[in-house]
Amino acid sequence: MVPSELNPEKFQAYPPQAREVVTDHLTLLRQLPATFVALLLREIIVYDWKFPAEREDLKQQLAYLAALPGEQRQQLMLGFARLTLSKELEKFDWVNEPVQYAERLTAHLWATDQIDAFRAAALDYGERVESAQTTAPPTLPRLGIVVIGKGATAAKYPLFRKLRKQGTYFSQIRPENGVRILLDAVAARATAHPLPFGHWYIDGGASESLSCPGLAAISYDSLQPARAALLKRMEKVIQSGKGGPEALRTLMARLRPEDIGLSGGTNAAVLNHFQVSLLTEGSGTQIFSTTFVQWAAREALRRAQPVTLLARFAPRQRERPMDELIASPEQAPALDLEGSLIDADMGAYLTWINQQRLSGSEQSSFLVWFEDHSEALAIGPALPHGTQSSSPLDMRQLLGQIT
Repeated sequence: MVPSELNPEKFQAYPPQAREVVTDHLTLLRQLPATFVALLLREIIVYDWKFPAEREDLKQQLAYLAALPGEQRQQLMLGFARLTLSKELEKFDWVNEPVQYAERLTAHLWATDQIDAFRAAALDYGERVESAQTTAPPTLPRLGIVVIGKGATAAKYPLFRKLRKQGTYFSQIRPENGVRILLDAVAARATAHPLPFGHWYIDGGASESLSCPGLAAISYDSLQPARAALLKRMEKVIQSGKGGPEALRTLMARLRPEDIGLSGGTNAAVLNHFQVSLLTEGSGTQIFSTTFVQWAAREALRRAQPVTLLARFAPRQRERPMDELIASPEQAPALDLEGSLIDADMGAYLTWINQQRLSGSEQSSFLVWFEDHSEALAIGPALPHGTQSSSPLDMRQLLGQIT
């Protein structure tokens, strides 16, 4: 199929909102190279389960392409149009399976030494779209909170080394009720400033009790049945000896929330699809809680662009051979408290970096705390950089300095 042959009937299998987006832009899609249309459809086909920020980005991208004069659009697409494809790719059903098409396209581009040309075209396109897009500042200054070191008795090296030059290190924090104070503060922001998927709580263990409808909450422990179901499917593919990594990637790409026991209404469906992506696209998120939290925080910031995020790391299991981890997910793990603290410390730094990539970064605040201990580091517009404070503060007072 070529894009000029596209019509509404070709998209009957798409979810309703995605189908509407496609039909509203059919005239545009018919004028684009097949390779590019397929990659665009990879984003559109999951439109119903995208976050509001992602939907807005996609709408702006389509509006930018539609507004370009024909000659300029053709010039922008030239790098994609020049790619040569195999007969297999030309015959592939890229309308209904754009994700699988993208995987095969990537392998083909590498095999035919066209990957550099594709990257150059994609980079040029991305830069032009980004320069044309308007990003509104957040309705509320962003607040990121990371809690690390649950269960650890002490750190064997100076914590927050990569962040200290960005803010103020506090050495005399009173830790009593610290987690509850932080959770209540996040819930209060979500209640006072309701935004669809604008406030998040991610926990590497079991979520603390928190009744706040406006807060998107996910936890590693709550996904245990889904993780176990996924690992069983992975084990089955591995034991079959058929397909190797490609078969695993296909399994991951086609997995739906209901396949691993996740269900729910509209908002739950969006969150469930996000959780499936965490488990199928992240490396180690099915097995290591620290990896799960780090990846979940990264993806939430990148995709949902929240104004509030609390990520709490919990101890992960010690490393075991991958075959053993997949084959025996129910085996009670031995915990690595020291290694988990190191993971979480780096995860906090990466979370701050990802928050800084969002709009309004100059007004954003960030807090990282060694759970149940006196050490914390805070970054905010009103706090000096690269300084230390030995003032005794409780968690509520510390929050007051950055929000």
